[in-house]
Amino acid sequence: MTAEGVSIDPTRPSIARVYDYLLGGKDNYAVDREIGDVFKRDLPGSVAIAFANRAALVRAVREIATTTGIRQFIDLGSGLPTADNVHQVAQRHAPESRVVYVDTDPQVLVHGRALLEENVRTRVVPADVRHPEAVRTHPDTRELIDFDRPVAVIFSAVLHHVNDEEDPAGIVRHWRDHVPSGSYFFVSHFRSGNNPETKQAEGVLQQTFGRGRWRTDEEIASLLDGLEILDPGIVPASLWRPDAPDGPWGSGGERELDVWERLIAAGLARKP
Repeated sequence: MTAEGVSIDPTRPSIARVYDYLLGGKDNYAVDREIGDVFKRDLPGSVAIAFANRAALVRAVREIATTTGIRQFIDLGSGLPTADNVHQVAQRHAPESRVVYVDTDPQVLVHGRALLEENVRTRVVPADVRHPEAVRTHPDTRELIDFDRPVAVIFSAVLHHVNDEEDPAGIVRHWRDHVPSGSYFFVSHFRSGNNPETKQAEGVLQQTFGRGRWRTDEEIASLLDGLEILDPGIVPASLWRPDAPDGPWGSGGERELDVWERLIAAGLARKP
């Protein structure tokens, strides 16, 4: 899975472009829309999942930027730029924030060049999240990130694309072991619901991309071993510190989520 020098293939679906399509973006091809339409038709809550995940990511980045002194972010498996990218959210609240995006999708890298032109505190590293040492030691990462200071490491909707035999816990552990105390980790992940919707969605991803592993809340939490999982824990993304007053973070109540909203979980952790 290298991205250096690889051209964009409009005949093969891309996870990043399918996600872009579900979010209403325009950086996708017919083959991506075909897969996206399978989700929209057979799994009508897929769009809600995509938006719930994006909204939780925005809230987490805002939380880190406004309540901690962290001013450097690594977004692993970042996907195509949409509204409110990590650097936009972080720099809105802390203009000095620096962001490294990591992805292998050639189209993501093309858009990354545009980001580089407009923002000197942003880099895009063409690397595979399954090879964290290559990401960490990449010259662009080293140029922007000071690993002697706390870092926010973001795994937004990426670890469920890492199969068990590829050791997703080991990927997180590598970053945990190479960032200082006070660093933050955000994770969002497809969660097992023991229902037909879960099995169907997982099957579509596995059939299309040859990968995809739904995990229980306990399995997701285990990926953050050695880190302090902050309140409210691993919960459906829509319930992770929601802005709306009907959420548990706003008023102590809990609105009823539909089955689709429960298929994506989120959590924030801190290295002690």
